[in-house]
Amino acid sequence: MTSCRLVVVGNGMAGCRFVQEVLARDADRRLGITVVGDEPGGAYNRLQLSNVLAGVARVDSIELAGEQWYAAHGVTLCTGTAVVRIDRQAGRVELDDGAALPYDVLVLATGSSPVLPPVAGLLRDDGRLPPGVVAFRTLADCTAIAQLAVTAEHAVVLGAGVLGLETARGLAGHGLPVTLVQRGSRLMERQLDADASRVLTRTVRSLGVQVRPGAGVRAVRVDGRVRGVVLDDGGTLDADLLVLCCGVRPRVELARAAGLAVAVGVVVDDQLRSSNDPRIFAIGECAEHRGRTHGLVAPSWEQARVAAQVITGSGEPVSYRGLVTVTRLKAAGIELASLGDATADDEDGSGDVEVIRFSDSSRGVYQKLVVRDGRLAGAILLGDTRAVGTITQLFDRGAALPEDRSCLLMVRRNNPAAVVQSPAMLPGRATICQCNGITKAGVCAAWQDGARDVDQISARTRAMTGCGTCRGAIEGIVAWLTGADAGSSVSA
Repeated sequence: MTSCRLVVVGNGMAGCRFVQEVLARDADRRLGITVVGDEPGGAYNRLQLSNVLAGVARVDSIELAGEQWYAAHGVTLCTGTAVVRIDRQAGRVELDDGAALPYDVLVLATGSSPVLPPVAGLLRDDGRLPPGVVAFRTLADCTAIAQLAVTAEHAVVLGAGVLGLETARGLAGHGLPVTLVQRGSRLMERQLDADASRVLTRTVRSLGVQVRPGAGVRAVRVDGRVRGVVLDDGGTLDADLLVLCCGVRPRVELARAAGLAVAVGVVVDDQLRSSNDPRIFAIGECAEHRGRTHGLVAPSWEQARVAAQVITGSGEPVSYRGLVTVTRLKAAGIELASLGDATADDEDGSGDVEVIRFSDSSRGVYQKLVVRDGRLAGAILLGDTRAVGTITQLFDRGAALPEDRSCLLMVRRNNPAAVVQSPAMLPGRATICQCNGITKAGVCAAWQDGARDVDQISARTRAMTGCGTCRGAIEGIVAWLTGADAGSSVSA
């Protein structure tokens, strides 16, 4: 019998994971859970939308939890509806269909909204985008872009962050002429330094994407539908498909209207509670913890875990302290990982920062380590990411680096036949899936418990349900385990 009414606003990756974490801890089903999602259907992996657009993933393969899953677990799911008001005094949320849901505990997982740049002609008189213009954020947006691309003659992608690059590469892979426009002077300027951006620009151009860095858009040309863009320098680009990938901002309108503490995001403490209402929690992209918001999935899922443990009262007391994240680019022909303070340099001569670089422009490779006080502060691995596992482990643990820093980047560079390190050589604590924190030992434990292929490993551990870049490593471990003597035990 339920004794606490738990309402979750948002059924994205954070909200869905939170519900799963609660169910895993609430064995007696004391909590009656209702989830409200403004998109139709169940939850899906937003990180894989660019792969769906590129044609390397199917829509059904990115599902995290279908509507039937919620019903089977006794969770009430309200889809295709939105919360329009939080009544904190009455303890209820009001929906756009006139219904009201009472709550004892409320969790906001409202995510982010796409940023629309202040460009003339971008919005119609009714405030909507003109035909042919899509702000890429949801599965419906992905479907719309794919349909428009079938008949488009030229596409412009505005914004050269991770999503913009993945989108441009995906469209170019279908043979559509694409121009990537970035107001800043370099691609992925938050994650890459100037040298890395130059190497990435050459790689992207070699894959069929035209790149226009340092080019702001002054206006959008519309004649019934989008026809092109006018740049700050007066130049024009023809386009009958314009995709906006200009960043996101936390969705905090509900929280602000309800009088919750809001800065950039909903201000929360170390237990993810609103700083001025202990009955309300916020997780994921809408939450601001210790002055920071984020747009990556690993922190969202860690926040979901912490909030679930706090709300259910299970296990030891727990706090969210922040999480180290690795930015990965998922696009055919491009390998990229960036973590920490990777843009720092040592040009000031102060000696506070030590930088180790390796560059091979002919292969599109650029690697960089930023070291402070003998420990890794940041890294860029472009074109060759074989060392990412080792480097991430060193970063996570704050471990002292070897005196010969370059050995961390020289991963069998002179032995191309041995591209992937044998799984037998990896320590059990090595993190294989960064999004979910799954180690080699966790993969081995799942295999020994009966999971015999990558899909079963994923179902058991949740590995590969985030950005998906760990799939190759898990396939390698599964192949190694499968090839072992069936009568012997495998040590992690």
